[in-house]
Amino acid sequence: MEKTIFEITKMDCPSEENLIRMKLDGISSIKKLSFDIPNRKLTVFHHGQIDLIEKSIQELSLGAKILRTEKTDETQFEKDTNQRKLLWTVLAINFAFFLVEMTTGLISKSMGLVADSLDMLADSFVYGISLLAVGQTLIKKKRIARLAGYLQITLAVIGFVEVVRRFFDAEKLPDFTTMIFVSILALIANGVCLFLLQKSKSKEEAHMRASMIFTSNDVIINLGVIIAGLLVNWLNSNKPDLIIGSIVFVLVVQGAVRILKLGK
Repeated sequence: MEKTIFEITKMDCPSEENLIRMKLDGISSIKKLSFDIPNRKLTVFHHGQIDLIEKSIQELSLGAKILRTEKTDETQFEKDTNQRKLLWTVLAINFAFFLVEMTTGLISKSMGLVADSLDMLADSFVYGISLLAVGQTLIKKKRIARLAGYLQITLAVIGFVEVVRRFFDAEKLPDFTTMIFVSILALIANGVCLFLLQKSKSKEEAHMRASMIFTSNDVIINLGVIIAGLLVNWLNSNKPDLIIGSIVFVLVVQGAVRILKLGK
């Protein structure tokens, strides 16, 4: 048995962990995957086929590189029987906040909230694909991934077009209080998801470390919308909201491209 440790520089939230799990699904030589999201590390326990494993991970464009491969005597691995329950929990949280942010974003005229809602939807897609793909054939798994990826890109493009329209047209200022309040709630929701998923890794991780939270791209986005809300009020301009919305739409498209790579 060998274990290979990867550094994955762009792995900063549990949804990217799930992407990697799905990408490596079916490689028979892999016996266990151990993720360390705060430190952006992945340890793969396997019997050979390291070239195939490395190639599969690199196809996701997450900045993966091998740090080292070494022999290990570890052969007994516990199965996480609560994995599906956890995935359903974080799926429900992310989808609920997609609905909340999309609704409040449209009502308050905040493209930052609308864009963040699509980021929540993107995470929901990842968790949902993982759950729906269980027991399905490889062709069906790829079909589900492609459908989710193309839908995500379509919504992001529509959102970006609306940002451009609002940038040149005179629009009512977004409600900055709604932006800040809802983003704080979303920040808490992302923190809860990270805590639940990371806590499940081992009994020793029963408490939440600060590094676990602030390595998440989702949390950075939430903070960005909060700052944009403050700037909207301070500058009396909708431009900060449009700027953060544009940035998040780009990130949503990047996430969609990774999902599409599961369909190859």
